[in-house]
Amino acid sequence: MESKSKSNEHIVMLPFMAHGHLIPFLALARQIHQRSGFRVTIANTPLNIQYLRSTMNSPEPNNINFIELPFSVPAEYGLPPNTENSENLPLDLIGKFFAASTSLANPVHNLLSDIVAKEGKPPLCIISDVFFGWASDVAKSFGTVNVSFTTGGAYGSLAYISVWLSLPHRQYAGSDEFPAPGFPDGYRFHISQLHKFIRDADGTDIWSKFMQKQISLSLQSFGFLCNTVEEIEPLGLDLFRKYVKLPVWTTGPLLPPDVLNGSSLSSSGIISSQRAGKQFGISTEKCLQFLDLHMPCSVLYISFGSQNSINPAQLMELAIGLEESAKPFIWVIRPPVGFDRRGEFKAEWLPDGFEHRISSNKKGLLVRNWAPQLEILSHKSTGAFLSHCGWNSVIESLSQGVPIIGWPLAAEQAYNSKMLVEEMGVGVELTRGLQTSIEWKEAKKVIELAMDLKGKGNDMRKKATEIGKLIRESVKDKKEEKGSSVKALDDFVRILLSRREGGGH
Repeated sequence: MESKSKSNEHIVMLPFMAHGHLIPFLALARQIHQRSGFRVTIANTPLNIQYLRSTMNSPEPNNINFIELPFSVPAEYGLPPNTENSENLPLDLIGKFFAASTSLANPVHNLLSDIVAKEGKPPLCIISDVFFGWASDVAKSFGTVNVSFTTGGAYGSLAYISVWLSLPHRQYAGSDEFPAPGFPDGYRFHISQLHKFIRDADGTDIWSKFMQKQISLSLQSFGFLCNTVEEIEPLGLDLFRKYVKLPVWTTGPLLPPDVLNGSSLSSSGIISSQRAGKQFGISTEKCLQFLDLHMPCSVLYISFGSQNSINPAQLMELAIGLEESAKPFIWVIRPPVGFDRRGEFKAEWLPDGFEHRISSNKKGLLVRNWAPQLEILSHKSTGAFLSHCGWNSVIESLSQGVPIIGWPLAAEQAYNSKMLVEEMGVGVELTRGLQTSIEWKEAKKVIELAMDLKGKGNDMRKKATEIGKLIRESVKDKKEEKGSSVKALDDFVRILLSRREGGGH
């Protein structure tokens, strides 16, 4: 039974305004409330709060609240009106959007003032996105603490933070490879693993100014929550803890319970639709019917996430490679880079007659915009996932024992891909980014290697299955045996309460 002191406690959560951040923040809020009984307030701009509410098929418990923060400044930053989420912004405006996000500091300050006036004390803590380092100063001004939440894994987060703070590739300008602070001697990253924004950064550009300031402030927080599992990232977590010199609690996998208990997911697609808050471009039933036609581990699933696409030439070569491989596939397809992401997908971006051929011979299924990803990944016929290596997708795939073909495009995705290939042995990389050209023969070769039921494909699948087991065990919650992520969350709650009881408000 919850103690009165627990049920009276309040946590404020501040996700960054991007799809891949909002989902894990909401999942974390649910877990914290379930484990602690704390009230949780998620604060964000009106559009993102509407989106979070849309992911519910029933009202949340009274103890999870949503607060809309005013965000009326985009015009000052050269952004279109009503810009509140990065999802459909062209690349050249993303940096301005990040810069504009700092204007949320004042509304958050006002929110905490209201909470103190109403409750007589500040929240137990703020849990803020790593990109909202300013929350550390806001928390201190009210006598509470900020805890930074990285929605990525430990390895990818460390690489991303380290490279932004030190821009090490600039010191090795004559070489394609460079070391990064926080990683062991002899460890090297490649220039092609850097997104154009960071490759061009010099410390004075809009991206450097935002990232270096916000990340540095986040490193002054009380500690870090990390969306990973202790047992699957031993190296990454060890290095991350040494680098940040703060407590790091592993709270992953932030996935719906049904995904982790081994039960087959329903054909309604309700789990994916609740998690994504999106209308699918196809019914879950159609996807599952397609998968049912094929042998176990024989279908390739392809998706580049909520914000990414590839260029027209890459799209064409991938389509030819898929058809030549003769492997069945489900492909979540969006207009290529340079075209309106919300616009209609044109047949001219694919080989002549492509969709008709793959449909008539039941070799492929094209899904516009959104697909029931969790239901697809959990189906026995899905054998591999061609992915941008965004961390939400990585965790979803590995939780189901599905190996990954990496095609990283942005953020920390190339570092995730590096870890999947070099540390975990559950991945193979097809290419990186938008600037590289890819030939269909290479796509065919990598797809065949990953989908092979023997050799490397089989080794990757076995390792992914082992990692899936570790992920599921991390959320065990029995008196005699608690998983590592359950223990970590309980420890996090205990430390916050002991700080409060020790006079930290």
